[in-house]
Amino acid sequence: MFKEIKILSDHGKQYIPDLRNQPVSARFRGRPVISAAITGEEIARVSSICPVNAIDRRNGSIDLGRCTFCNECALMIPGTIRFTNDYRIAASRRDDLIVRPGQTGPMRLNETAVRSDIRRLFRRSLKLRQVSAGGDNSCEMELTAAGNVNFDLGRYGIEFVASPRHADGIVITGPVTDNMSEALEITYKAVPSPKIIILTGTDAISGGLFEGSPALKRGFTVRHPVDLYVPGNPAHPLSFINGVMDMLGL
Repeated sequence: MFKEIKILSDHGKQYIPDLRNQPVSARFRGRPVISAAITGEEIARVSSICPVNAIDRRNGSIDLGRCTFCNECALMIPGTIRFTNDYRIAASRRDDLIVRPGQTGPMRLNETAVRSDIRRLFRRSLKLRQVSAGGDNSCEMELTAAGNVNFDLGRYGIEFVASPRHADGIVITGPVTDNMSEALEITYKAVPSPKIIILTGTDAISGGLFEGSPALKRGFTVRHPVDLYVPGNPAHPLSFINGVMDMLGL
């Protein structure tokens, strides 16, 4: 008992009390803001340097499902494009990941797009099986952090489990490589229905830098409906946590 009190005295409270409004570093790149006054010439310049074609050449919108948050576009036209440190950028629909010029308000999950059975069945307890489908271990590390003593996602009954048979859904990271496509399908089929699919990170959502590679086999994301998209390269633990909490209506 005295040992625990001494640890608390020396280190203070390590957990984050409010995961909904936790400040993050000003250097963190989250939701972008694009000026409504962006010109055609500026759009042409920044779209030509984007390594993942995340910037629409017609209207200058940025697709967060493709964006690697490299900041090169903001450095090229400072003041016209900037990345805020708003980490609440998850979406229940793929189209909602597109940020358009003049759009300054926060991104919030589309409530009408969330399946009713998700909140009815999993609001108080959600078990997830994570599958690294060719990932580089960056998103995987951030998901591990979501359950550590700081973020403690488990306080809301949301936990990662070892077996898909004990899970309510799967969290996919990585671009879905050919040699992982069958394993991913087997894992998904082992999860009891109804089940949830969450794509975490740019690679999982679009293929990222590897999009179009013959080493990928992304048919899984076409065959099965996705319930939550969490962008980021890698996705921040708070982006994932807030996205899941929004999906569950917590």
